[in-house]
Amino acid sequence: MDIERRRDAGQDGGMDFETLLIERADGLLVITLNRPASLNAITPQMHGELEAVFNMFAADDDLQVAIVTGAGPRAFCAGSDLKAFRIKNAPPYPEHGYAGLIKRHDLMKPVIAAVNGLALGGGMELALACDVIVAEEGANFGLVEPKVGLIAIAGGITRLVRAVGPKQAMIPLLTGCQISAAQGFARGFVSEVVGPGEALTRARALANEIMACAPLAVRATKEIACRSMDEPDLASAIAAQDHYPAYKAWIASEDAAEGMQSFVEKRKPVWKGR
Repeated sequence: MDIERRRDAGQDGGMDFETLLIERADGLLVITLNRPASLNAITPQMHGELEAVFNMFAADDDLQVAIVTGAGPRAFCAGSDLKAFRIKNAPPYPEHGYAGLIKRHDLMKPVIAAVNGLALGGGMELALACDVIVAEEGANFGLVEPKVGLIAIAGGITRLVRAVGPKQAMIPLLTGCQISAAQGFARGFVSEVVGPGEALTRARALANEIMACAPLAVRATKEIACRSMDEPDLASAIAAQDHYPAYKAWIASEDAAEGMQSFVEKRKPVWKGR
């Protein structure tokens, strides 16, 4: 297991990660927001480091799945560290938006949020930007920005409405109230609820299940699932999938043939990611 506190010099100039813990092993990247004393609140520096690490994840063919979690038992992420931001002179978000993720619309590798406590404001927006949310029983979510005179401009409003529908979304959006993990699961934006201290373990297990599948098939599946929502109707969505880049890469791949061949030969497939 390779635990890195330093970025690869060839990709990011060797700059230290001061706000993140990074672990990579066997195709899995685990990103831990590491400011537990501040409930893992995001600073401008953390934005930059998250942008760098997601750039690395997107570009590295050896990495198949990423997990995002928070250090300590209290919080996944309490959103922006308001002491480090000012509305009128706040530094801009990185190229791919809040936390380096919320505008990364071309990332077809799966990202799992292991929510181990509070996920408030930008922390909930970061979780919603992930493909899967595994939350511990004691976790609480909330787009609390209106309570401090702000709005959830990092995709949280739009993503919550799409995930649960406008009528289920409006009360938490307009009041800034918190939502328990169980309520999030019932409403449909939490994927699974697990016991205390189990979110990261379960996220790792899910990642291993995903990585047992063909990488290009996984990416094509995510692309179709995400982009089909932008098509006007079901027929258009099904017709459009043939033109998506990840679909084209999958259908022409050696792995597509390997899957069928291994089934016929009654053996475990050997995926090459090409």
